[in-house]
Amino acid sequence: MAELTLAELADAVRTREVSPVELAGEYLARIDRGNEKVGAYLTVDHEGALEAAREAEALVMSGTRDLPALCGVPVSVKDTWPVKGLRYTAGSKVFADRVAEVDAAVVTQLRRAGMVVLGKTNAAEFGCSSYTETAFGPARNPHDRTRTAGGSSGGAAASVAAGLAPVAHGSDGGGSVRIPAACCGLVGIKPTRGRVSPVPGADSAGLATAGPIARTVADAALLLDVMSTARPGDVHQLPPTPAGHFLNSASRDPGRLRIGVLRGPRTEDPQCRQACDDTAELLADLGHDVEEAAPSGPDDYRAEFTVVWSVLAGSVPVPDEREQDLLPLTRWLREKARGYDALTFMSALASMQATARRIADRYDRFDVVLSSTTATLPPLVGGLVDADPARTFENMLEFHPLTPLANITGQPSMTIPAHQDGLPVGVLLTGRYGAEATVISVAAQLERAQR
Repeated sequence: MAELTLAELADAVRTREVSPVELAGEYLARIDRGNEKVGAYLTVDHEGALEAAREAEALVMSGTRDLPALCGVPVSVKDTWPVKGLRYTAGSKVFADRVAEVDAAVVTQLRRAGMVVLGKTNAAEFGCSSYTETAFGPARNPHDRTRTAGGSSGGAAASVAAGLAPVAHGSDGGGSVRIPAACCGLVGIKPTRGRVSPVPGADSAGLATAGPIARTVADAALLLDVMSTARPGDVHQLPPTPAGHFLNSASRDPGRLRIGVLRGPRTEDPQCRQACDDTAELLADLGHDVEEAAPSGPDDYRAEFTVVWSVLAGSVPVPDEREQDLLPLTRWLREKARGYDALTFMSALASMQATARRIADRYDRFDVVLSSTTATLPPLVGGLVDADPARTFENMLEFHPLTPLANITGQPSMTIPAHQDGLPVGVLLTGRYGAEATVISVAAQLERAQR
């Protein structure tokens, strides 16, 4: 069962070839056997998952033809988003015993689609880092457990790569879906700003959004169809898409596209650069117009991004006496945030908007921009952490210099596996605002060609 795609699992449940209870039990057993090795889950909801699976099974056996799209299919949820009745740590020792009182809007969407929540996955503290190493332990890369699964959705990616969930919910504010997906040899999508509601969280900066992590482009597209929603009060909202819109895009010919190739820094690992070069060559062979794109990197966004990232970390309410329980990077970001006044923050937001326009204009003539997802192979666990948190922050930007660009512009961006010679390597495909369908279509074309 663990080798079936999301659509195949849903069909198997619908045709009664697979029981939702057996399916949930299989994944719960896998988690019990394998989670300790990779640190994917912080909380496993055995009772709740089996109860939801029994409800799904009763619905299937009722004979109704109006089954939810993913009835009885399991999913994991990142622990920086609330699931009612489950522990909600946000990756922090400070909230080790907190229990969520409500479901996030995206979790409501998963439930409406009939999905079974297996549990909450390990995440970087407050989503602040591109590695997942917290007081609860690290999320390890299933391809090499001495290396990071990435962050901040490290546990989410590890859950899929280790076969402990068929698909995962993650979120991405600077690359936090795409980085761990690339580290673990998976597909990850950061949707367009406003595609997925942040409820009950805020979206003051517009950087972060929920997104899917999966083994195939079609699985990620199908999960994005389910996750897409808007709620009253959301600062950014997009019109709803037709049912199955993104999944249908995965089987559609993208046509002839203009592809811009954005090179990484001179220090980029040769394997990462080769993966980008090979993908560019394959795109040209598939009939696309491929050409070099103007460079971009942290120098384009570092100053304002650092201010906004710090304030986002500092905006999480933490009792004064518990500040000492936070990780060094989180404390450093919060200390920086306390040094800014409202005028500084608003100026940084305005500057970031201007940066977004410059970056978007720079690549406006391209349908899709191709780059490496990360500039290096997955680092060793602990390899990005320095005694000086300021150096840790710089290490992160050097690890993934290009992923924050799409968070700043709000454009859709996804990573797909390029090749694997020992450790996974991912390439990034970034599209025009609101054009996930184009990005998914060309990603699926590449996936078929690579196979």
